[in-house]
Amino acid sequence: MNVDSPITRILREKPEGDGSPVDSLLPLVYDELKRIAAAKLARETPGQVFDPTALVHEAYLRLVGPSLRDFENRGHFFAAAAEAMRRVLIDHARERDRLKRGGGMTQVDLETGLISLDGGGPNDDLLAIDEALTRLEAADQRKAQLVKLRFFGGLTQAEAAALLGVSRSTADNDWLFARAWLHDAIQGGVN
Repeated sequence: MNVDSPITRILREKPEGDGSPVDSLLPLVYDELKRIAAAKLARETPGQVFDPTALVHEAYLRLVGPSLRDFENRGHFFAAAAEAMRRVLIDHARERDRLKRGGGMTQVDLETGLISLDGGGPNDDLLAIDEALTRLEAADQRKAQLVKLRFFGGLTQAEAAALLGVSRSTADNDWLFARAWLHDAIQGGVN
């Protein structure tokens, strides 16, 4: 990963005058963020509220807000972006779950006068993964970060290994362990 990439330089810039580093960063990262979002959404159930563009915009707003946080480099930024996308999807799933359990109203179709429930895909899997991932993070932060980059960030094993600064074989071993650990946690075997 190029330490002096244009993205890394922008992340290290301090705002001067009217221009903000946020303004110059988005065009450089937008295509990559959209690819990550599309990869993540391809694994979701059909009928999601988010398309890749909406997910990128929501995550980017959460990530940078009105100004850039301190990011060490391009890898740190994209890892944070994957986490922001994860949080957007988890928050949305929790809200839908809350509404499904009686927290919301029914939707009335004004054209036909028919009442229909706000249906959607199951959020239980995503929420179970998030809860298990939170427990894995407490046990082994690197393995949890690898899962976030792969599952929520849509990165390949090689890309995730490079961002984490570990060898491909270490990432492969971590991935095997994390998948087994998460499977057990979701099935109720790990506390």
